[in-house]
Amino acid sequence: MARHLGLDEAQTCQVKWMALLHDIGKVGVPDAVLHKPGPLNDSELALMRRHPEIGARIVSEVEGLRHMAPVILADHERWDGEGYPCGLAGEAIPIASRITLACDAYHAMVSDRPYRAAMSATDAVDELRRNAGTQFDPRVIEALLNVLDLSG
Repeated sequence: MARHLGLDEAQTCQVKWMALLHDIGKVGVPDAVLHKPGPLNDSELALMRRHPEIGARIVSEVEGLRHMAPVILADHERWDGEGYPCGLAGEAIPIASRITLACDAYHAMVSDRPYRAAMSATDAVDELRRNAGTQFDPRVIEALLNVLDLSG
């Protein structure tokens, strides 16, 4: 993805770290919420939505990873500004966060979950395309589809 988007070495390094650390804050979310087989209620959703902040706090305490705190914090920000926790939009969202959001969404869609079956790759690609420009950075979606060789 980083190569397809022409990222520099520092940005590419952030993408690699995000692949490993983007959900580290889920250690602060109860297992009952993480593995619930149905929809989350409002209080459970509020707990789940805290994981980017928890993750950012964790890495801010680790020498050599502090620079990743704002990137992890922005893991659920949306291109249109409707994400959380800060409501960042567009280019204000770190590129590594935008890449991770798209890749994580694709992976979630094509994977079985306790509350639903996996969707097909074709349906997942359709969903990514539908949400390019709102939930996702359109350039990131284009790069993801090229990497997956599903650009059609």
